[in-house]
Amino acid sequence: MTNQFPIALTDAVAPTLMWANPDEVEPAALEQLRNIAALPWVEGLRVMPDVHLGKGATVGSVVAMRDAVAPSAVGVDIGCGMAAVRSNLTVADLPDDLGPMRASIEAAVPVGFNSHNGVSRAVTDDTRLNYAFDTMYAGFKTLHADVSDRETRALSQCGTLGGGNHFIEVCADDAGQLWIMLHSGSRNIGKEIAERHINKAKGLLHNADLPDKDLAVFLAGTPGMTEYLHDLYWAQDYALLNRRVMLSLVMGAVEKHLPTIWFDETITCHHNYVAEETYDGVDLIVTRKGAIRAGAGQWGLIPGSMGTGSYVVKGLGNPLSYQSASHGAGRRMSRNAAKRAFTTKDLEAQTFGVECRKDAGVVDEIPAAYKDLRAVIEAQSTGPEPLVEVHARLTTLLCVKG
Repeated sequence: MTNQFPIALTDAVAPTLMWANPDEVEPAALEQLRNIAALPWVEGLRVMPDVHLGKGATVGSVVAMRDAVAPSAVGVDIGCGMAAVRSNLTVADLPDDLGPMRASIEAAVPVGFNSHNGVSRAVTDDTRLNYAFDTMYAGFKTLHADVSDRETRALSQCGTLGGGNHFIEVCADDAGQLWIMLHSGSRNIGKEIAERHINKAKGLLHNADLPDKDLAVFLAGTPGMTEYLHDLYWAQDYALLNRRVMLSLVMGAVEKHLPTIWFDETITCHHNYVAEETYDGVDLIVTRKGAIRAGAGQWGLIPGSMGTGSYVVKGLGNPLSYQSASHGAGRRMSRNAAKRAFTTKDLEAQTFGVECRKDAGVVDEIPAAYKDLRAVIEAQSTGPEPLVEVHARLTTLLCVKG
């Protein structure tokens, strides 16, 4: 049966439309959404089909505010997002054993807590990346004073994956064409910037009576909001460059095993970020936490978990959603719950046929810990108010995790 999304969330003060069934969303997340909608500055709240409980603001939410911004509605991984590129080769060109290719990628891109020894060679070897890197880092000295001692770490982490749900994948679309896709954000520097501004906002008088201190906001026209947006936009640029550098390193690693490979234009999108947008003549500050912009004709990437593949989509520019769509499948259970519920044997079974880690360190990323990606895509690509159209479905062949 065709879905009837969006559904209005009952008892929400600001208009709240959901591309998810409220009966299937955890009660704590619904309460969190109602807390957000009750903020006096919220013009509207939109909820994506991958919605789940987050810190302060719900993951899979799009918050449109007048004259205010809530740092927790972005989150601590400022600018986290996706990048993908299609190649000229197909599955038939791959070697039988993808293990050496995975090892090459892992050798080229630091994962987990690891970093480059100084600036990545991809930056020094590529004139375009070097220019972007130098331009961005010219602004480091203007950031929040408390992060000044993080400069060396930020330099060495540009072009690194991190851990958690971040990944690098080699995929194939339904026609067999090979793609490279990756997911990462602003690393430690984004977290440091976010935490300092969140703590500052919590201490402001106008936030004293909020139902959740993590929803503290900065108000337009104040130094706090000016400083936060300045630092946030820098961190978003850092996250974008981080993905560009990683993609360069991954393409180089893959080329060692497939010397005739070449690549199309890169698709990239943030899914934890702020944008200043206008709807119905009203200037709004829109924060997307676990959501991508889906403007008309705009390319987007919606990944699943390791082993479940991803989707390449085009936005339909639906104003009802503030031109937004989901950022992925979304978790259906916490990391700790997943570790309790599943074993490495379960992980091996659920990632059968995928060249990837299958150890205890990534059990919390097991596909069963996430929502059904097909259902998430269907909720936003069908029905009376679709958000995206599907361009390609990608099947995971190789996955690198931190």
